[in-house]
Amino acid sequence: MDESVITSRRDEIECWLTDMDGVLVHEERAIPGAAELIQHWRTQEIPYLVLTNNSIFTARDLSARLAASGIDVPEERIWTSALATAAFLKQQKPGGSAFVIGEAGILTALHDAGYVMTESNPDFVVVGETRNYSFEAITKAVRLIMNGARFISTNPDATGPSADGPLPATGAINALITKVTGKVPYIVGKPNPMMFRSALNQIGAHSHNTGMIGDRMDTDVVAGMEAGLHTVLVMTGISDRREIERFPFRPDEILSSVAELLPQTGKAPAKPKG
Repeated sequence: MDESVITSRRDEIECWLTDMDGVLVHEERAIPGAAELIQHWRTQEIPYLVLTNNSIFTARDLSARLAASGIDVPEERIWTSALATAAFLKQQKPGGSAFVIGEAGILTALHDAGYVMTESNPDFVVVGETRNYSFEAITKAVRLIMNGARFISTNPDATGPSADGPLPATGAINALITKVTGKVPYIVGKPNPMMFRSALNQIGAHSHNTGMIGDRMDTDVVAGMEAGLHTVLVMTGISDRREIERFPFRPDEILSSVAELLPQTGKAPAKPKG
């Protein structure tokens, strides 16, 4: 742990938001201490939400994937960029319509929010994450935006992880569409503090007594900071010390992993199975 960081607020924290990939799991394997921390929050009835910019999967899907890694998180404790986007659009235009590039996560969230999916004069074009981008769908999105549909995206991440290396992700498709149309999307997911505020609403929390745990300076920490949360950066994801120095701001705490947030019992957290 970096002793130079500010830690005075941690004992005031009553609620937690945490990123998923790089904080709780890495390549679908539980990070040591993650399952124990979630269980501690549940046992102590500490309000929490697991946040992710992943808009491919539904909260139920992600709950099942976490369970397979040995981490028990009910689906109602997962808040995705797809859910945040659907909540935002429902607020903007109840009962609206959208042309969507994406998969089950964003499609299900929009349907549940009362939206109609259409290719004919939609109110919005929504770009989410998918592993099946098609030139035809991107072309359709471009033409609809140029005809007046408003451009919305679930998240700005230009690349996504895979076992074979980085994959083009939502931000890359956003950039392609922007280059053609001249229109920049409104992005709802991290680092937009709106995703954090909507998450706080889900658990009835307030920024002054809520902490945010993440592994990225450019999304988790900056958005948590701008939303007024106590920010904790863990070093189990993509950030390293050199990455931190690139930014003009700092998290409130820098920890090696979420295991350092467990109550001190003198007992090391159990290692994940497998």
